Amino acid sequence: MKSFKVVAITHKNFDLSELGKFHVEETKQKEILNQLKLELQIEELMYLSTCNRVEFFVKCDFDLDFKFFRSFFKYFISDCDDDKTYQLITKTDVYHGILAVEHVLKVASSIDSMVVGEREIITQVRNAFERCRKNDLTGDYIRLLIRHTVETAKRVYTETNISTRPVSIVSLSFHALKQLQMPLNSRVVFVGAGMTNRNMIRFITKYGFEDIKIFNRTKENAEKLANEYSGSGYALTDLADLKDGFDILISCTGSEGAVVTPEVYEQMLNGETDRKVIIDLAIPNDIAPEVVEHNKVEYICVDKLRVISEKNQRERAKEIAGVEEIISEALEEFIDRHREREVELAMREVPEMVKSIKNRAMSDVFANELQTIDDESREVLEKVIAYMEKKYISMPMIMAKEIMTKK
Repeated sequence: MKSFKVVAITHKNFDLSELGKFHVEETKQKEILNQLKLELQIEELMYLSTCNRVEFFVKCDFDLDFKFFRSFFKYFISDCDDDKTYQLITKTDVYHGILAVEHVLKVASSIDSMVVGEREIITQVRNAFERCRKNDLTGDYIRLLIRHTVETAKRVYTETNISTRPVSIVSLSFHALKQLQMPLNSRVVFVGAGMTNRNMIRFITKYGFEDIKIFNRTKENAEKLANEYSGSGYALTDLADLKDGFDILISCTGSEGAVVTPEVYEQMLNGETDRKVIIDLAIPNDIAPEVVEHNKVEYICVDKLRVISEKNQRERAKEIAGVEEIISEALEEFIDRHREREVELAMREVPEMVKSIKNRAMSDVFANELQTIDDESREVLEKVIAYMEKKYISMPMIMAKEIMTKK
C-alpha cells in the first residue's frame, strides 16, 4: 500500500495553459508514457487526463523526492530548471499510500471535480485505465484499485443524489430544450464551433435531432465539426443568407458584441413567422436584445441557466457527506482486498511446491514400496494423496487470509 502514490496536477493550482503542457495525445501515450515509466523506474503507471486535471497513478518503492520531480517535470517541460521545479512542486498535490487510494476514490466519485457530481469522470477513469493496460503500463495493484474504484463510484451514483441535478450550462440548456418538446425533425442552426457547442451537438444528436447546420468564423472548423454529425458547415458571414429557415438557434462564440443582430435575424427568418427557440450560451450574449424583444421566441440564456446551476450545486453539496461515508467504507474494503491479494501472490508458489513434494515421494522416496502393492491399493493411495494435496494447498491460503484480515 505504501508504494502507491498519486501526482495530481489540477485546476485547483494550475492554469489551463499550464495543464496543457502535461497532456499526452492518445496516439502517443504508449511510446511517451512507457519511456517515462522506464526512465523513472516506475513499477506501475496510470495516466489520467481531463479538461481540468492531469494525474499520474504511480506504484514504486522509492520516495518521490526533488530528484524524481526534477526528472519528471523536465520530461514535459524541456527548459525546466531547479527554480521552476520548486515552483511546480509547490502547486502539485502528491498523495501517498492510503491517502492516495482515498484520493482516487474521491476523483471517480466526482467530489474532487471542478463540477461536483459530473459522473462523466467515472467513464474517463475507466477508459484511462484500459488505455494504460493495453499499453503495458499498469500491473496487478492498479488493476485491483481501479476495479474497486469503479464499483465504488457506481455505488455513489446509485445510492446518493450527487449527480441527479444538472449543473453544467450545457446540460441545463439541453434539459430546457427537451422540456419544450420540439419535434426531432426541427432545423437546428449552431453559431460557433467551440467546445460548448461541440458538447451541445453531441447531446442533441444523441437525443435524435438530425438537421444540423453550423456557422463559424473559420469555415474549415465548422465543416470539420459538422462532418462528425452528418451536418453542414458554413462561414459565419453566410449566416444572413440562410435560405432553409430554422426552428432552433444555438449560439456560443467569443465575440465581444452581438453576432445575431436584428437585421441578420430578419434575414434568417426568410419570411417565417412561427415561434423559434433561441439558446444563447455566450458571454457576453451573441443574440442582440432587440431580437428577443421584438420576435416570437423561447429564449434560454446563460444568466437564467446560471441561477439554476447555482441552486443545483447547493443541492449536490448536501450529498457530499453521504458520498464520503461510502468512500470511507470502500477504503476499508480495499484494505482487506489488498491484503487478501498480497496473500494470494505470496502463496502462489505453494501449489507447485506441494505437487513437487508429492511427485518426488511417488517416484523416488517411496518408489520401491509402491512397486509391491497391487493396483487397487495403489488407486486408493493415489486418491488419498490427491485429497491431501488439495488440503495442503488450500488450508494454508485460507489460514493466511484469515490472519491478514484480522490485522
